[in-house]
Amino acid sequence: MEELEFRYDTQLLIDGSSKKDLNEDKIYDYILDNFVGDCLLVCGDEELIKLHFHTNEPWKILEYCRTLGEIYDIVVEDMDRQQRGLKG
Repeated sequence: MEELEFRYDTQLLIDGSSKKDLNEDKIYDYILDNFVGDCLLVCGDEELIKLHFHTNEPWKILEYCRTLGEIYDIVVEDMDRQQRGLKG
């Protein structure tokens, strides 16, 4: 079985409706420049962003995203466990 480079599939929503200044391109670039991982997806608009990222340090992504707005629908799945047939 192949070892995963990035273990945690991290997904969440960022609610920026109170500020209305979320920018998916800026968030995408910031994550690429400041965090280690792959499979980054950032999509949405100035009020709501959906983020998906594979990383070994999901808590750092959560901390950053919390500075942008309220975060919810947070999912952090252990892809190593899933690969071994265990509940992620």
